[in-house]
Amino acid sequence: MKTVSDRIFELLKERKMTQKEFAQRTGIAESSISDWKKKRTNPVSDKILIICEVLGVTPYELLSGVEHTGNRSREHDTYVISKGTDVGTLVESYQKLAPDLQKRLLGYLEALTEIR
Repeated sequence: MKTVSDRIFELLKERKMTQKEFAQRTGIAESSISDWKKKRTNPVSDKILIICEVLGVTPYELLSGVEHTGNRSREHDTYVISKGTDVGTLVESYQKLAPDLQKRLLGYLEALTEIR
């Protein structure tokens, strides 16, 4: 049975991505990635979403090894957003707002999306 790290290295090979590039894109230390391969360990759970984003797979696909084709046409229920982006800054600012202000902001956004 393949481990999660086995699947990661298969996906890296399929995508012709080096371990160094993968480390840069995920923010995971190259030494950790190397340990997955040498010591046959797996990444910690808090890294799974960023790994999936970089490799273009769902957590279900990465963890199970099975391509989950049943929902390919649906939008994702979860997003991975880097803090250093405009969207990341927006989310952080939104989370700092009081609940009534969050609701008000969502109202503004809805109104803006209706403007064509």
